[in-house]
Amino acid sequence: MKKLIFFLLLIPFWAGAQEQNIQDFVIKENLSKNGKLAVVALDSIGNTNETINGNYLFTINGFSQALQFHEGVAVPAQKIESSTFVFFSHKNQEKSKGRLFYIYKTDNGLSPFAISGLMFLIIPAVVLGIAYMFKKVIMTAIALAIVFFIFNHSQGLDLSKIVESIFSSLKNLLG
Repeated sequence: MKKLIFFLLLIPFWAGAQEQNIQDFVIKENLSKNGKLAVVALDSIGNTNETINGNYLFTINGFSQALQFHEGVAVPAQKIESSTFVFFSHKNQEKSKGRLFYIYKTDNGLSPFAISGLMFLIIPAVVLGIAYMFKKVIMTAIALAIVFFIFNHSQGLDLSKIVESIFSSLKNLLG
C-alpha cells in the first residue's frame, strides 16, 4: 500500500518533467522597435510556443549564442544597423533547424524576409538555362551572377552561409 501511494505521489513530477524543445522558429521585429530582432519559438501548428522558457543555444551567422526565452520569445543582444542577411540555426536532441533571413531596415523598423536555401539552386539554374538557350547573352548571365555574389557579399552573405542554407533546406525538405 505504501508503494502505491509513493507512485501516485510521483505522477505529477513525471508529467511535469517533459523536456521542452524548440521544433521551429521564426524571426520578427522586436515589439519595442529598438532595431533588434525577436526569435519566436513555434509549435507544430505554427503558433507561438509559450511553454518555452530558459536558455537555448542558437548559432547566428556562425557565432554561438545562448538566447534567454520568456514565454516563447527571445531577443538577441545584437542591434541591426543596416539591411543584411542573417542565418539562424538551432539544434536540439531530435533535429537541427536553420533558416536564412534578409533583414530589410527602413526608418519604420525592420522587416525580416525568410529565404529558402533552394532559391540559391533554382535561381542560378534558371539563369544558366536561359543563358544556354541564348548563347550570345552568356556574358550577360556571367555578369549578372558576379553582381549577384558581390551584392550578397556586401550585405553580409558569404559563400559558407549560402552552402549552409542550401544543406539546411535540403535536410528540411527530405526529413
